[in-house]
Amino acid sequence: MRYSAEHKEKTRAKVVSAAGQVFREEGYGGAGIDALTKAAGVTNGAFYGHFKSKGAAFRTAVLAGLEDLRVGIAAVKAEHTSGWLKAFVDYYMGYKRTCAMGDGCALPLLSADVMRSDEDTKQAYTEELERIAAEIASGLSTDNSSGRTPDDQALLLLSLLTGGVTLARAVADPGMSEKIAKLVTHEALRLTGDN
Repeated sequence: MRYSAEHKEKTRAKVVSAAGQVFREEGYGGAGIDALTKAAGVTNGAFYGHFKSKGAAFRTAVLAGLEDLRVGIAAVKAEHTSGWLKAFVDYYMGYKRTCAMGDGCALPLLSADVMRSDEDTKQAYTEELERIAAEIASGLSTDNSSGRTPDDQALLLLSLLTGGVTLARAVADPGMSEKIAKLVTHEALRLTGDN
C-alpha cells in the first residue's frame, strides 16, 4: 500500500518531534533507534524511510529545535513590541529552565552532542544559530552602554542564556538553580542595555 505525500509528511513530522524529545532526554549516545521509533509510534522501516541514519535524524531534530527557538523569539518580539527581551529572558530562565527535558530548548540540551557530531551537522547548526542571533539582533538597539553591536549582543545573550540554563538544570539544589536564573536574567538584560 502506497501512502499519500501528506501522510508521509505527517509521519516525518511525528518522527522529528519524537526524536527531538528523545535526544533532549537521553542525549545522542543514549538514544537508540528503538527508542526513537517507539516514541514516534512507527516501525524501524518507517523510520529508515525518512532518515538514512540516527545521525540524519539527530541533525533534523536539532535544526527543528533551533527553528522553534527562532520562531519563538519572533513571536515574543511581535507580542511584546516594547519589553520583548525581558519577556523572552524571563520565559527562558523560568519555564525553559524548569520544564521536562523533552520539552526544553534544543540549544542548551543538544549543543554538547552537536560538538561531537559530523561536519555537516555542525555546519547546519552554525547556520541556524546565525539565524537565531540575527532574529535577536534585529530587536536590539545599537545605542547601548556596552558599545557592542546588536550582533555581538545577540551572541553574548545566547551564550549566557544557554550556559545559565545548563548550569541551573544540572545543580541538585533548587535554591542554587533559582539563584543562577536570577543572576543570568539580570546580566542578560544588563548586557543588552534593557534593564
